[in-house]
Amino acid sequence: MAERKKRALEPSYQSGNRLLAALPALEYTRISRYLTTVMLDPRQEIARPNEPIEFVYFPIDSVTSIIALTSDGGSIEVATIGNEGMAGLPVFLGAESSPGYAFTQIAGSTERMNADDFRRESRDCESLRNLLKRYTQGFLTHISQATVCNQFHSTEQRLARWLLAVHDRVRKREFQITHQFISQMLGVRRETVTELAGLLQDRGLITYTRGRLTVRDRRGLERASCDCYRIIRAEFDRLLDIPVG
Repeated sequence: MAERKKRALEPSYQSGNRLLAALPALEYTRISRYLTTVMLDPRQEIARPNEPIEFVYFPIDSVTSIIALTSDGGSIEVATIGNEGMAGLPVFLGAESSPGYAFTQIAGSTERMNADDFRRESRDCESLRNLLKRYTQGFLTHISQATVCNQFHSTEQRLARWLLAVHDRVRKREFQITHQFISQMLGVRRETVTELAGLLQDRGLITYTRGRLTVRDRRGLERASCDCYRIIRAEFDRLLDIPVG
């Protein structure tokens, strides 16, 4: 009996999403009935401003951007979500909608759950609820640190941080992205991104050809970034590595 209980409390390791994989096996089996693996296309909308959130998403190798909008049509990325977390956190916090806009930044697979099923399971499943509380703390750290970064660090450092975050989440050296898209995410001119990407390429850190970017020197890119990348990553690692059973 003790051995069976121990196995039930062990992490599931059955999902490519770190949040789901951190759940005890028994809890993961419970909620997996409501999960559907779907493929998301580039720029695919998953939540619109002030409209009901129908699904929550647990990315596997896709990446989601959360965008803040202004009344004059301006926008900037406030958070990036990958396999460390979930898109749809307002649902966990009791909200029906959010003023933010969410779409797929990098195409790939994700686990999707109906928002009503998620509300019920996050209420009834203690392990999932505790894990989501810790993820919320990490997400708030992510947003606050990104705000500091946008205010005080150079565009080159911000670009390196952004590329490192994407690289972590897609878990492959090469991914499809355009300079225009990066400029929108960082809130700078496209020409600025092109110039800085060229400098990173001259230093052998990345290569960029026809909309495909390849990370060549991961450690060099980390040195080009600011401490914000390490702070955000360390916080997620710390919070998600704590047993929830």
